[in-house]
Amino acid sequence: MGVCGGTTTLLMCLSLAAAHRNTRTNLCKWCDNSQPVCEGGVCYTNCSLSSYCETAEEICVTVWKQDNESVQVMTLCHHPHLPLENILLPPYNTARCVMQAVSADSGLLYMCGCVEEQECNDKLIFYNQSNGYSLLHSREAVPVAAISLIPPLLLAITVTSLFYLYRTHRLRKRPESWLVTAACRGGCSSVRLQNKLSSSLISTSQCNISMACANSINHNTELLPIELDHRVGKGRFAEVWRAKLKHTASGHYEAVAVKIFPAQEYASWKNESSIFTDANLKHENVLQFITMEERGSGLHKEYWIITAYHARGNLKDYLAHQLLSWMSLLKMAESIVSGVAHLHSDYTPCGTSKVAIAHRDIKSSNILVKSDSECALCDFGIALRLDPLLTADDFANSGQVGTARYMAPEVLESRVNLEDMESFKQMDVYSLALVLWEMASRCEAIGEVKNYELPFGSMVQQQPCVETMRDMVLHGRGRPDIPDSWRRHPGMDILCDTIIEGWDHDPEARLTAHCMAERFILMRQTDSDSSNLHSIFYFSQ
Repeated sequence: MGVCGGTTTLLMCLSLAAAHRNTRTNLCKWCDNSQPVCEGGVCYTNCSLSSYCETAEEICVTVWKQDNESVQVMTLCHHPHLPLENILLPPYNTARCVMQAVSADSGLLYMCGCVEEQECNDKLIFYNQSNGYSLLHSREAVPVAAISLIPPLLLAITVTSLFYLYRTHRLRKRPESWLVTAACRGGCSSVRLQNKLSSSLISTSQCNISMACANSINHNTELLPIELDHRVGKGRFAEVWRAKLKHTASGHYEAVAVKIFPAQEYASWKNESSIFTDANLKHENVLQFITMEERGSGLHKEYWIITAYHARGNLKDYLAHQLLSWMSLLKMAESIVSGVAHLHSDYTPCGTSKVAIAHRDIKSSNILVKSDSECALCDFGIALRLDPLLTADDFANSGQVGTARYMAPEVLESRVNLEDMESFKQMDVYSLALVLWEMASRCEAIGEVKNYELPFGSMVQQQPCVETMRDMVLHGRGRPDIPDSWRRHPGMDILCDTIIEGWDHDPEARLTAHCMAERFILMRQTDSDSSNLHSIFYFSQ
């Protein structure tokens, strides 16, 4: 398989990738053991590795083993006519991995096989059959497995804590510059481990180490061994491809996303790269950055940004095909608000100062859905660093940008207060409120759920221009409809107020992203109180 790196041109890379695809082998998830994540009637393997099958006859297979204490999921390529685990594969669906119960001496065992769709053995479908594996049990499998891991985890934490205290005592004698260099050379793995142990173990210097090496794993001039797979999106400035990053040690592939800018969009690539390479950007609800690269030469010059890949796609497409439970809505929406609050913050989670960032194009298609059903902000092509050293003249050309449907009234009217950097955050909050409305409109808690539509979907054409939105939002004071039925759910009632206060016509009257985050804490508390009251009422009968 060809490696696209070094002095190889982009055309040669594409040719090699195309030649490999023409072998018509299946691309499958490939893990010896992973812990599944289940929600909404299906499970996902939670496997991050992918690989092409060696022969065209092999199909994608997943084996689900369960005993009283744990769940083990194995994904691989396998010939359907050969035994696996001493068992022949059950009949396999052409495109979906439908789990079938099979008899095995080792306990409860399920298998599925599939072809055609790439990585089709990642999404596992269980049907509630009389002798099958119920969806209820599939949701319980992960907690059971987690409980079984508690004793060894506690032991590992104890050992690691003792080792950390020993190392800390020795490292106090070393200069801080050496400490940062050593941590970065190790890929920050030790810092990540310390962060998972306890907040009491995290000192300011450790936070600085984590931030110093958080957002770039490729400090060399050599290009990463990446092969483009297929295009998954196209924006104003660039195309986004799903690609495979080869791990040379194991020979397996990790799915990554590659955003490819043509030569004429160098400025956009440079701006987004400058945002991503800010170590303080790192956050679980911001798209994980891997590296940036310049590829090709002359007429074929291209600029790449390589990031994590999320197979569930963007929030817009996800909402179009999925209904949300109240808890799913709460989790996803809270993660988005948390990501925006982090962008707008002047401090990192470690308490050190950072430059706030305004996204300026928040919309559902610029938000990715992660495998754990949280979300991550992406597409920072027109994002703006709100550096206190900049003046109003520096921001003079930073007013009317973004997507017309999501533009705040002051942006549509071109009356942004460039003297106050909070103005750019207020624009983001308006757009964020529209996204929250989109999510609420697809939640089962509101009662009857209609077909998915974008904000103002029934009021304007599919791609409204600035003039149309100016008439709707600025002059008509129009906003998406919030029916009274939405407020019958106590948590949704708070969310509706949050949305309304977020898209207020007066920028100064809008909630901040941090205040929105506090509202979600209140929603969770309200939801918990309602459950407790329901339990008290039930047991008093």
